[in-house]
Amino acid sequence: MPQNLWICRGEGLDPYENLAMERYLLERVGEGACILYLWQNENTVVIGRNQNPWAECRTQLLEEEGGRLARRLSGGGAVYHDLGNLNFTFLARQGDYDVQRQLSVIVSACRSLGIPAEISGRNDLLAAGRKFSGNAYYAHQGRCCHHGTLLVAADLGKMGRYLRPSAAKLQSKGVPSVRARVANLSEFLPGLRVEDVAAGVERAFSAVYGREVRPLPPEALDRARLARLAAENRSWSWLWGRKIAFTTQSSRRFPWGEVTVGLAVESGVVREAAVYTDAMDWTFAAPMERALAGCPFAPADLRAAVEAVPCDGDVRRDITKLLTEQF
Repeated sequence: MPQNLWICRGEGLDPYENLAMERYLLERVGEGACILYLWQNENTVVIGRNQNPWAECRTQLLEEEGGRLARRLSGGGAVYHDLGNLNFTFLARQGDYDVQRQLSVIVSACRSLGIPAEISGRNDLLAAGRKFSGNAYYAHQGRCCHHGTLLVAADLGKMGRYLRPSAAKLQSKGVPSVRARVANLSEFLPGLRVEDVAAGVERAFSAVYGREVRPLPPEALDRARLARLAAENRSWSWLWGRKIAFTTQSSRRFPWGEVTVGLAVESGVVREAAVYTDAMDWTFAAPMERALAGCPFAPADLRAAVEAVPCDGDVRRDITKLLTEQF
């Protein structure tokens, strides 16, 4: 069991910086230590390392409403973070890492607030049979990370809108999320604040491990390294360019005819396109296939590719709408 307990509070609400801090702490955690990192993101969907963002989230809606997509190092499913959600991370070397003890910190904190929390399986925490916390895990070179969400007073309406795949027929080799019935802790204790939960978790951390908890000194942080990690988290290649191949197919009947557009996507780029139509003027199909091939799988890029095809303006407009609706 670790002899030194450290607490680190997130410095802001930027998901890329917060996930950079998490990775930095994982790199730096020493023998005989356990770090508890508490942090929040604003209006963010965080997906697992091997998930397909388009299969997990309405990416365009999230962006239009000022939200951000982030990808974490661990596996597991997509989660929604806002200011009604508290994120926790336990970081330790393998010999000091104990998932059950770490989960008991969260359960003890909730029970101390009068909430009937319990562990369900390996990944979820429940209250009255409803999920308020999902957990995921990551290990690298003998260092381990256990992190999760705590729904305190999150906007479940936004969660439901964002964490829904598109209506397009999409077949992905990414790892899908498992949906569950969720609840905010404030439903069990009206008026509960995120800070109340954070304080309860910190107290339980000390009580469960039987050690004093000390704040991690800010001067111990390598700001240059944190900036580099945050830049990686923001990068297109990390967020969208993972080598997860998938296909998507969209069909619609318009006044000028029916069209089906199929796209094979790899590393966030359309590798192959197929356009089928029963339109009287079908000659646009082959040029559109060529225009879409090699295009980044993003609304603006697909729109630009379609608009460059020499064909009837109604056809361009309708196919652009068909392709961008899947986001």
